[in-house]
Amino acid sequence: MSDKPSRVALGITGASGALYAVRTLAALLAAGVRVDLVVSDFGRRLLTDELGPDAAADRLGSYLTARYGVAIAPEAFVLHRNRDVGAEIASGTSPCEAMVIVPCSMKTLAGVAHGLSRNLIERAADVALKERRPLIVVPRETPMSLPQLRNMVLCAEAGAQLLPAMPAFYQRPATLDDLADFMAGKIVSCLGLDQELFPAWTG
Repeated sequence: MSDKPSRVALGITGASGALYAVRTLAALLAAGVRVDLVVSDFGRRLLTDELGPDAAADRLGSYLTARYGVAIAPEAFVLHRNRDVGAEIASGTSPCEAMVIVPCSMKTLAGVAHGLSRNLIERAADVALKERRPLIVVPRETPMSLPQLRNMVLCAEAGAQLLPAMPAFYQRPATLDDLADFMAGKIVSCLGLDQELFPAWTG
């Protein structure tokens, strides 16, 4: 993979944190990255429950433009069905260079940890691991059980980068958007992309 990916798969699952997901999507698109978007059934509910009906999966383009001012080209992202395990990103021959799952539910974490590939999000994550491509998993749960912690270790041992949804406060966030900016900034930075969503710590 090049230092800065031009195509990234983004999975949204049913753990709380829809704002992290849409902010990350907006940041990737603003960086000129093509996004293969997959939203699980509970991820679809998450978007509307936490952000409202305008954030429904099939309306995300207009939602991002209205909220973040991101101009969305028709080819900027494609929405895949999570049940479509025959989609392009389900194959190692896909030109997709990296994957992010944000937020990542404990069910999806377990599926990735054990290579179950029960749906497109899990299969695309399995492809990222087997092809040695960056996979960033953003779990959002508290407290965590021992099986959940072990699944995180299994993902890390397989090559994934675990980036728990733990926003910092040194930048003195004043709004929920500030917290989402921090998480999205960390994610895109881990992908090798430049970010200006939050200031770097200067000591």
